[in-house]
Amino acid sequence: MEYSFIDFLTLLGSLGFFLYGMKLMSEALQKVAGDKMRNILARMTSNPVKGVFTGLMITAIIQSSSATTVMMVSFVNAGLLSLTESIGVIMGANIGTTVTAWLISLLGFKVDISVISLPLIGLGFPLLFSKANKKKSWGEFIIGFAMIFLGLTYLKGSVPDIKHHPEILAFLSDYTSHKVFSHLLFLAIGTFLTMIIQSSSATMALTLVMCNNGWIPFDIAAAMVLGENIGTAVTANIAAAVANVSAKRAARAHLIFNILGVIWVSLIFTSFLSAINWFIIKIGGTSPYDSPHAIPIALSIFHTTFNIANVLIFIWFTKFIQLIVTKMVPMQDDAEEFRLKHINTGLLSTAEMSIHQAKREIMVFAERIEKMYNYVVSLFSETNEKKFYKLYDNVEKYEGISDRMEEEIANYLTKVSEGELSILGSKRITAMLNVITDLESIGDSCYNLAKTLVRKRDKKILFETSLNENLIQMMELAQKALTEMQKNLDHGYNNINITDALELEERINRFRTKLKKDHLKSIEKKEYNYQTGIIYNDLYCECEKLADFAINVSEAIEEINH
Repeated sequence: MEYSFIDFLTLLGSLGFFLYGMKLMSEALQKVAGDKMRNILARMTSNPVKGVFTGLMITAIIQSSSATTVMMVSFVNAGLLSLTESIGVIMGANIGTTVTAWLISLLGFKVDISVISLPLIGLGFPLLFSKANKKKSWGEFIIGFAMIFLGLTYLKGSVPDIKHHPEILAFLSDYTSHKVFSHLLFLAIGTFLTMIIQSSSATMALTLVMCNNGWIPFDIAAAMVLGENIGTAVTANIAAAVANVSAKRAARAHLIFNILGVIWVSLIFTSFLSAINWFIIKIGGTSPYDSPHAIPIALSIFHTTFNIANVLIFIWFTKFIQLIVTKMVPMQDDAEEFRLKHINTGLLSTAEMSIHQAKREIMVFAERIEKMYNYVVSLFSETNEKKFYKLYDNVEKYEGISDRMEEEIANYLTKVSEGELSILGSKRITAMLNVITDLESIGDSCYNLAKTLVRKRDKKILFETSLNENLIQMMELAQKALTEMQKNLDHGYNNINITDALELEERINRFRTKLKKDHLKSIEKKEYNYQTGIIYNDLYCECEKLADFAINVSEAIEEINH
């Protein structure tokens, strides 16, 4: 049989077409219901069982366990999920991904759905030009759904024709009849393919097509499916490569859970498959050992049964898995577990008590913002390139954390405001909303300062001693403003005195005005070039702006007393 390079590219293109359809459908659904999905994932994980159902539901809807696990890793990174909570979601995502196999088995091989694929694309195409984002996303979803089954049709047509060329099957038979060796080989192939394609759904489709065409027997296909379970965990580990310690641990937990599952089912592999075969014959089906066309359904049953059994076994060992990954990824000296510490348990029995919880969380928020500013100060004087960019990465990470903390605390306070509140309670919520806005703005200023320092380094700009001294003095004043802000937050919301904060603001404003006048004179005298002047001006102005936001926090608290 002549199987040319063009035929191989056709096979590759068919797989790519299927994979792109899956990606388009998944991303469109995340756009349509993304915020709801995020809220569900962030809220419905108070225990492992809830986490399992949450992961299952989201993965079944968006048709991508990779998307669910990557989303989950980002939430652990942002502190919205703990490691324990994330493990439950991982387990559920593994069950949810079996929906893809059933979709392909029941529709892809039993019904020629590709007949309506082009009409579906015709239906979805006009929606792409809609100005409404939601309609556009629905159009992408419909087209992605149609592309999945068109891709599957092309995939079935582009694999080598086994029926008329049995020598190919004979070639494969050399590798499918060695029992344990064959099992391990095709398990590795399934892992490798999924790692390359970065989609267990696409690898599953390829496996089902090979089974349906009689290319590989049922037991070998089952081994490939086990490999796909390991391969899909790689996506989450890639996503966690640049994340914090907690996110890395969550990704490792995904990998360990899947590997442990593959180990136990491999030990009873023959018996497990025999049980699946018995069940199919018992319900009146054809044995997958007798008919290649019966393998897709049998494989879907195997995939689902394995994942459900795996969850039922290991949901009791969540703490054990957590212990393993904690040993595997130890906490570094400069690492911190970013998570909400006080308001992740929902509203308390009274609105006033909930306000107290929010107040404690805001103090944590302020501490993190102050730590973020300390990184910026270190960045200013750091000369080692590797350490410089590590500090910058920390600032960038904290900026994302500050955005998420503002959003979560604001959502919490909004819910609290819907309850029965005293006049003082209402004033405190208003103050708190202003405080978290200003804290997030301080985070933005820190990030702007860091980006300006990166520009300074990239352009190889060196400041004169006098400019450096001015900036150090301005940074010290901004640091005092943050310290004063933290003192007022710690003091509480009763009878605080912000005289020191206001005097500090005046001092900072006077110094900023002096620097501005001196800067304009220096530019006129051409004491330094214009590019250096821009960077210098940006730095001291951003420091003054940061200090203003810090003073605003004290003023928001003091406003309660009026």
